[in-house]
Amino acid sequence: MRRISAALVMLLILASCGQGSAEDEDALSIVVSTNILGDVVTQLTAEDASVDVLIPVGVDPHDFQPSARQVAAISEADLVVVNGLGLEEGLDDVVESAESDGVAVLEIAPLVDPLPFEPHDEDEGNEGEEGHEGLDPHVWTDPIRMSTAVTAIADKLKEVAPEIDWTSRAGGYAADLAEADETIKEVLAAIPEENRKLVTSHDSLGYFADRYQLEVIGVVIPGGSTLADPSSEELAALVETMRREGVTAIFGETTRPSALAETLAAELGADVKIVELFTGSLGEAGSGADTLPSMLVTNAKRIAEALGG
Repeated sequence: MRRISAALVMLLILASCGQGSAEDEDALSIVVSTNILGDVVTQLTAEDASVDVLIPVGVDPHDFQPSARQVAAISEADLVVVNGLGLEEGLDDVVESAESDGVAVLEIAPLVDPLPFEPHDEDEGNEGEEGHEGLDPHVWTDPIRMSTAVTAIADKLKEVAPEIDWTSRAGGYAADLAEADETIKEVLAAIPEENRKLVTSHDSLGYFADRYQLEVIGVVIPGGSTLADPSSEELAALVETMRREGVTAIFGETTRPSALAETLAAELGADVKIVELFTGSLGEAGSGADTLPSMLVTNAKRIAEALGG
């Protein structure tokens, strides 16, 4: 009986580790950190690769920790694609180790002209704290920067599998991003000039604001990560900023609880609303945010509606 049970256990382990059918054994093996980059890579590779997206839909990339299976997949991949600049903090050591062992790794954010974090009123006196310095990793909120990223991914894929025309595929996805960019401009143009101010859950919309002439005047969680804890002084400063600027919307995130934002809204009064955006993750199928271009357009529509557009 023990021998049979052991055999069954081994079969279950092998089944759980499998990444496709026998026909897929020779396919290119690509591991991607975020589901946002996963959308890009999956669209480019189609049936020519097995793509393993590590971070599920709805999960915050800042505090994601890989499983043992995922660590093994990274070490065995033909290519690993990550956002970088500290976004996937729980993956940094694993990816660095795999790269030192010879695994090809492509880090996207440093390649697309990353921006420094902009200081906000509540940041005064805190510049030396973790998360208040360095470059902003949230590059995917700018579709034009992501067009550059698509080209970089295609160029890397050429090195791994030169027999495939990656350039043409990249051109198709870049066209989708360009179309999204034009749509976003039209949607956001309706927002009155005096209302083009954002308060966000954490500092995730810097590139979006820079691209579309919006201003992030404050964040609930200081710095560029969702893992920090705001002090009572920082929250009080944010309340004062919102009152002074006449801001009546706080933009939360589908990947994080909104308790702090709700506390601020209660402090400011009934006119302040909390609007959820897709920032760190795509949405489920049917959400209007299940691809990167559609996610950016959906966010733009929610922002425009909340700000009087």
